Amino acid sequence: MKNNLLKTAIYLSITGFTFLACTNNTKQHSTSTDSITSDSSNIISLKPAGPAPEWGKTIRPEMQTVMEKLVSYGDRPIEGLSATEARKNHTPADAVLAVAEQNHIVAPASKVDTSGKDISVNGGNVHVRIYKPKNAKSALPIVVYYHGGGFVIANLDVYDASARALSEQVNAIVVSVAYRLAPEYKFPTAHQDAFAAYEWVVKNAVSLKGDPAKIAVAGESAGGNLAANVSIMARDKHIMLPLAQVLIYPIAQADMNTESYKMYTDAKPLNKAMMNWFTTQYLYTAIEAQDPKISLIHANLRNLPPTTIITAEIDPLNNDGVMLSNKLSEAGVKVNSRNYEGVTHEFFGMALVVPEAKLAQAYAAEQLKAAFK
Repeated sequence: MKNNLLKTAIYLSITGFTFLACTNNTKQHSTSTDSITSDSSNIISLKPAGPAPEWGKTIRPEMQTVMEKLVSYGDRPIEGLSATEARKNHTPADAVLAVAEQNHIVAPASKVDTSGKDISVNGGNVHVRIYKPKNAKSALPIVVYYHGGGFVIANLDVYDASARALSEQVNAIVVSVAYRLAPEYKFPTAHQDAFAAYEWVVKNAVSLKGDPAKIAVAGESAGGNLAANVSIMARDKHIMLPLAQVLIYPIAQADMNTESYKMYTDAKPLNKAMMNWFTTQYLYTAIEAQDPKISLIHANLRNLPPTTIITAEIDPLNNDGVMLSNKLSEAGVKVNSRNYEGVTHEFFGMALVVPEAKLAQAYAAEQLKAAFK
């Protein structure tokens, strides 16, 4: 069943809606922060089976329904598994598809075509999936996208909905990168792969039928960390800087005693124990967690591209996004950030059933389209 759901995910499209009213009260400041509540238009109302969980009393009904489905699979906690075992667990994407099927929610037909390609990196190859809007008549902007999973789990299929949504809503080519995972490939392999993929896109933009002057980066969780690092490396290596970066609940620092870590220690689908496990899997030693590639708040953040940061309320990484937003602003980078209430880590790709995901995707697309102008 799980494999069928993952295959189905490749064909999901989660657009077909008008940009919703998540207005940004823009002021003449370098940082604009909003906390966004729900808009349930065009979403079938879902009713959870039980009360709100202790770890997330403010959770929205649709978000809770997805988490209840994820829990119902009975998978063992990731922090007690090997990486190989953890990769066999059900994912939030599985739960979304199951909830949609049970509630007779049908996704609109996809507006993009996909193809795959292996590209050479130091010590091997990585696979990229290329999303192209159907019937494109001119060179399109390009977004290089990095999936989440703590540098250890997940793949392009698990995050297909996010990449597909960005391609459809921005009207851009999206290159989703399957960087190599830990513990088979330790730090900083994922970071090096991420940059190598970006460099490949810069060099091959024309052959992709993309606009070489309009390239951005985006990523979720660990992928948000990678996207930011790609911008830093592009600046330091003096190659084309991305026009923009969209960082969705990024890993941005190593302190697991922040307020959001304390509040959401036992949250789902991400908790503190899992973050400890991811860190152990990817890093050789605990001291590497202080490396500015992992702890972005300690990196040189000057002269980076305009940045959009999206956070979820019920997420141990909520404060990571806030801290990074503040540090970027202090470094003179233009930052816009939005926090979405009542949702958890991984919500961004759930627009098929979660209203806040629709809002967040529309906001990310709006920011990227503005950058590409």
